[in-house]
Amino acid sequence: MAGAFLDLPDGPLPQTDPGTDVDAVLARLAQRRSCRAFDGSPIDPAVLEEIVADGIQAPSSCNHQNWHFVVLTEPALKRRAREISGGNTHFAECSALIYLCFQQGWTHDKFSIVQSVAGACYHMMLSAHLRGFACIWNAGIGDTGQLAELMGVPPIFEIQGALAIGRPKPTAPAMKAPRRPVRDVMSWQRFARPAVSLYPAKPAPSYRFTQISNACNPFAEWDPAVWGWDRLADFRGYAVWAKSPLAGVYRSRRQGEATLAEIGALPPLPAGARLVDVMPWGGTHTTELRRRFGPGVQLCVAELSPHNLCFIAERLRQEGLSDTNLSCDLIRQGRLPYADDSIDAVFLGQTLEHMPQPERMLDEVRRVLRPGGTGVISARNLHSRYGRHYRRVLSREQVPNSGPFIPLVARVLERWLTERFVIEEAFGISLEAGEDATRHDGKCRFLCRLLVARFRKSASTVAHR
Repeated sequence: MAGAFLDLPDGPLPQTDPGTDVDAVLARLAQRRSCRAFDGSPIDPAVLEEIVADGIQAPSSCNHQNWHFVVLTEPALKRRAREISGGNTHFAECSALIYLCFQQGWTHDKFSIVQSVAGACYHMMLSAHLRGFACIWNAGIGDTGQLAELMGVPPIFEIQGALAIGRPKPTAPAMKAPRRPVRDVMSWQRFARPAVSLYPAKPAPSYRFTQISNACNPFAEWDPAVWGWDRLADFRGYAVWAKSPLAGVYRSRRQGEATLAEIGALPPLPAGARLVDVMPWGGTHTTELRRRFGPGVQLCVAELSPHNLCFIAERLRQEGLSDTNLSCDLIRQGRLPYADDSIDAVFLGQTLEHMPQPERMLDEVRRVLRPGGTGVISARNLHSRYGRHYRRVLSREQVPNSGPFIPLVARVLERWLTERFVIEEAFGISLEAGEDATRHDGKCRFLCRLLVARFRKSASTVAHR
């Protein structure tokens, strides 16, 4: 009966025999993974109600249970929810979208009322998983005012997030985002954690999370040199899984046309040539390189973490692109994993600014390129309208999931290239800070958002060692 006490036996709860069905249940729960590709088929409303009923078995602060869950199943409402979210396609594709709410005005310490809703949400996720459904929890739900109007949520209730539930498409990635080893996130008797997973922050007397938001983080450290190679590898390898490796992921509207211009700066490559894509993170440039050159060219993806390489390989599969002549290679401490004079072409798409030692990487590119080999580099320009936007806005925000970066000065980058290579072409993309992707030649390139340069290794060049 709803609201009744559970009829539990007297005395302590019986201990389950180890090795009975406990291990099997825990193993099944550990298989839960986030899904962003649903088939849209309906779920019986009674089953959805049971999932929510399972959720409210979670503990709540002071047992107040000041939570509320609004379930959207109407297609028109889910489509509107997708629009408000700013692009969560799975909001419209899932069978049900459950909005997680709590009553405001109850000031429990440590945001315990938020923790209560989070506990209920995860309980629902496990219930859905055990019933054979897929799900994903989302904090990025968009303007809560518009959502409140859509669902009639009164001002005294806060909309905290959304839980999407449904059946996965047959093509959905059957992959679980990597988890850290338990020994890295657990210690006995006192705090101990590997230095590589302790991400740097600006020095401060204290670090109160109430002072931090995505749009304003006074502690965010944007200098890759402070992070170092190992921390960057750790951060990027886990953060890339903020999304699923689906087709089109991490491809912004602003970047779309610029990507084609960057890739287009590469000359034609013969069959059998080796092309290296350096630190592509989520593989946006990688997919376009594969589309342009096809499997006849050996595409070498060089990244800092095996987690990135796994993500990119699956994304290529989701995009319907061949993995023939594809190699996934690890960069260690900024050194490219290729022999001297062994690579025909190198591409660095807006990645040099993420590196602790950008000039050292250019030396590495010169080392691995064969004499006469070519390369293309693009980089965000500090001396541009975008650069001003970076200083005034972006650098005050939370470090992005692709990792910290500082835009380079276009003139300085061009000088670095001139000291090492023969520059064959250089141009700028966009005088604006935002969506424009217009190409600009001549000195105007030094004022553009992106500098793009194609260079060649001279046969007479002696590489720095």
